[in-house]
Amino acid sequence: MPDLIALTREGLYCSVGDFHIDPWRPVGRALITHAHADHARAGHGHYWAVDHGASLLRKRLGTHIQLTEVAYGQALTFGNAQVSFHPAGHVLGSAQIRVEVDGEVWVASGDYKRDVDPTCANFEVVPCDTFITEATFALPVYRWASSASIAADVLRWWQGNAVTGRTSVLFCYSLGKAQRLLAELSNLTSATAYLHGALVPLTQIYREAGIDMLPTEPVSAPDNRYDFSGDLVMAPPSAAGSRWMRRFPHHETGFASGWMRIRGNRRRRGYDRGFVLSDHADWPGLIDTIEATGATRVLATHGRSDVLVRYLRDRRINAAPLATEYADSVETESD
Repeated sequence: MPDLIALTREGLYCSVGDFHIDPWRPVGRALITHAHADHARAGHGHYWAVDHGASLLRKRLGTHIQLTEVAYGQALTFGNAQVSFHPAGHVLGSAQIRVEVDGEVWVASGDYKRDVDPTCANFEVVPCDTFITEATFALPVYRWASSASIAADVLRWWQGNAVTGRTSVLFCYSLGKAQRLLAELSNLTSATAYLHGALVPLTQIYREAGIDMLPTEPVSAPDNRYDFSGDLVMAPPSAAGSRWMRRFPHHETGFASGWMRIRGNRRRRGYDRGFVLSDHADWPGLIDTIEATGATRVLATHGRSDVLVRYLRDRRINAAPLATEYADSVETESD
């Protein structure tokens, strides 16, 4: 029997249901796991995605897209394929996609994490026969502390800089990471954080979804005489070294990412502080998830799929790499 989901030029394709999952080239039917740019691309005829993330998709792809919003667990039928979306715990509205045909079940994970996150639904283990898993941080060195403890570290850094009159400029990815930090910080302080313009509309979408976060203002709100001494400013990594940084004459920089687990990454990029916080599963999370699904076959994509596949094969699990065009093991907006 051919695979339920196969790799094609356009992306992962289910011929029985005639749909693609997170395709990277234009197709007629696109089932989208989440709104990050490497998974949700423009040009498809019709989109299906979880209702919680619909506003994010429309913000990024345009209000004109034909989008069917679905609830987690809602049963859908495409030809002879039964399909449903289940929480992935990655960002607001992120999902794994379950496909069943004649009793055989495949699950495409998209990006996922196992840690509790106040800004999105927690990951749900979905039993399956074949599990297509990401492997972004598939090295044993990658192990995460709780996001609450990382937020406490950020607050101590911010407060320490405030004593010396410095601005704390924290670089973090604009969709998911920034909002997660703002939510965790809201449990520790009520001070206002200032946002780069790229973070403002996405953070507003999270607020409209009912997510409690720290009070925020755009960096552009104060007049030009305001120097942000003692403030926390959040910005995307692309702002580092740009003319925009001239707004903060006395500052320290930090970067919140899973890549900060390797100390050399912080030094190479020139950040003063690194905060190890990722929206992807760490090594134990990947292994625990694969075991919990009960899958007898595992296909690994992104990042260090080679390491994960070798580890699984050593444990007599049928595993293989799956070479997709999703972001590889480099810094992307979703890490």
